[in-house]
Amino acid sequence: MADLIATNAMPGNSNWREAIEPLTEQERTEIEHLASHYPRPQAATIEALKVVQANDGWVSDGKLKAIADQLDMSPDEVDSVATFYNKIYRKPVGKRVVTICDSVSCWIMGYDELRQKLCDHLGIPLGGTTTDGEITLLPTPCLGACDRAPTAMIGEKLEGPITADELIAQVEKARGGQS
Repeated sequence: MADLIATNAMPGNSNWREAIEPLTEQERTEIEHLASHYPRPQAATIEALKVVQANDGWVSDGKLKAIADQLDMSPDEVDSVATFYNKIYRKPVGKRVVTICDSVSCWIMGYDELRQKLCDHLGIPLGGTTTDGEITLLPTPCLGACDRAPTAMIGEKLEGPITADELIAQVEKARGGQS
């Protein structure tokens, strides 16, 4: 199985906390504005992570460090927030992220078939990105739609109940019809 949480904070890279990748002026301004709505700037951590991800598609270790500096936090504190939320990506992802719910309800109602057929169709494991960089496939612990199991999300669009064939068709539609 592919490494689902991979950053350059991995063993053997002891200086990941030191390398800053500067925020853009727009990012700095937006984060400063968001932080001004709270009594302490640290309360804007998740919003700051979303700002960077909206611009870059993911949050690199260098940008995480820059957020930490701006919000007067340690990189570890910001990383603990970033890794808690499964919609904050700590490694590059494809242009479209497809998440498949692997909760108990979805598992019972057909998660394994969704996962297997979509992995086979895309030629990637869970946690992988297609060679064209279009699709990243991730598991998620719950999409909050147990009454519609099995469920998946294509970008921000919830699908369910959905069959494996319907999911493949929806992914290809989102991909622009490419095979």
